Amino acid sequence: MWFDPADQRCLFGDMRHESITVTDRTHRDNGTRAVHIHPDVRFDFRDMPFPDNTFYHVAFDPPHLVRAGPRSWMAAKYGKLGADWREDLSLGFAECFRVLRPNGTLNFKWNETQIPVRDVLACTDHKPLYGHRSGRLNKTHWLTFIKPG
Repeated sequence: MWFDPADQRCLFGDMRHESITVTDRTHRDNGTRAVHIHPDVRFDFRDMPFPDNTFYHVAFDPPHLVRAGPRSWMAAKYGKLGADWREDLSLGFAECFRVLRPNGTLNFKWNETQIPVRDVLACTDHKPLYGHRSGRLNKTHWLTFIKPG
């Protein structure tokens, strides 16, 4: 998502901190892909370690898979949601809006290969202002919200 993950204007957070090699026959001659997850701050998106009204902008790109094999490179790279994904995403949206300043923006990215975007949007009372679909099958949604002032 980021043009430059080392850009000092952004703070990358994830609960994982690891480098792994996973099977991906489409990537290299040897059928592997290296995945590097090195956040600036380790945290769970359901419980962020920041005060209320901290950020002008938040990008929320949670895991979107609920079904993935134990050696899936997609699950290794992006993570995997559990059976209680509705509660997890509800808590994630609540945390994003909590740490946003009034009139701040939230960019939300979702791929609906396994869970339709309408089911995910049911996890928050906030309504997106606008959005855009992308990807080969038009299944990736980019939605922008504004926190009420």
